[in-house]
Amino acid sequence: MLVSHLDMSSRCPILSFVDIKWKLGVAMSSDTCRSLKYPYVTVTLKVADPSGQITDKSFEMTVPQFKNFFRQFKEMAAVLETV
Repeated sequence: MLVSHLDMSSRCPILSFVDIKWKLGVAMSSDTCRSLKYPYVTVTLKVADPSGQITDKSFEMTVPQFKNFFRQFKEMAAVLETV
């Protein structure tokens, strides 16, 4: 099924990218595990909705997931350079 751009924008408003921040952390322990020592990356995307309201969207990834995320951003940047 094909959906026109107009139909899509009325169903899900387009968010504008404002900023990205990331930080590396290590989980040292939890309630159920005394020693985790598990590295993770927290990514926070700052986005603006069509009205200009800015919100933060945060999520955590493993280091391999973050490396893949970063690689995909580099690929997007390379494609955008050709436009």
